[in-house]
Amino acid sequence: MRDEDAFHAAYDEVLRRWPVEVSPTDVPTPYGSTRVNVCGPKDGTPLVLLPGGGTTSAVWYANVGALAAAHRVYAVDLIGDYGRSVHDGAPLRGAGDLTAWLDALFDALDLDGAHLCGHSYGAWIALRYALHAPHRLGRLALLDPVQCFARMSANYLLHAVLTSLKPAALRPRAFHRWETGRDPEDPVWRAFLDSTAVARRSKVVTMPRPREDALRACSVPALVLLAERSRAHDTPRVAAAAHRLMPGATVVTLPDASHHSIPTERPAGLNRALVDFLA
Repeated sequence: MRDEDAFHAAYDEVLRRWPVEVSPTDVPTPYGSTRVNVCGPKDGTPLVLLPGGGTTSAVWYANVGALAAAHRVYAVDLIGDYGRSVHDGAPLRGAGDLTAWLDALFDALDLDGAHLCGHSYGAWIALRYALHAPHRLGRLALLDPVQCFARMSANYLLHAVLTSLKPAALRPRAFHRWETGRDPEDPVWRAFLDSTAVARRSKVVTMPRPREDALRACSVPALVLLAERSRAHDTPRVAAAAHRLMPGATVVTLPDASHHSIPTERPAGLNRALVDFLA
């Protein structure tokens, strides 16, 4: 089996773990074809999910059961990152291209009024979109967002570099183990993370922090869910900055959660907080 085939097989295996029926669709945009995995009632309020870097839309397997009870869920493979989206169109040069990509996706799927939820790199994209097009969103949920309210940990970035020096097959699990303190609990998800060692991505955009005046002016009701044990940044500092810069936002720290495992391990608290906020 070719490397890319092995990655797609692992992706599909995680998708089969979703507890609801999934309808994959490929949406054309100026940047290329975007894979969106759709589930939930057709008359439910639309909810767009943006994953963290390197995890794909499949990452929401522990969350979609709760979220799709009342929402029409659109789980997106980020353009330029791993997954089944194909970046064969316009180049991705910065945050402006990602917001233009989401504009095209919202247009194609008629998503005005949708709630938007992102994790990590996906949370940074979600926040940038909320600042760009607040009129198109209902609510905004940010899961352990990076480069949004405070800078990332230098130790986290250094460890990412050090991990890149390991043999490719060992990198994904080694970085997960360092950040969370253990291997992924779910064997299917563990196999998927291993498969990303051979997957291809075209461009992950650098993440400049939003201007403070733009954050203070954000009009979208927001929930910031932080991981207590995140090693991506200083969680208390991020919580304080989020309170200061977006005083209307609800800021919650999830106990015993880490940055890499917040969507997938011990999801009950996360799902409950999201469902209550989005309701």
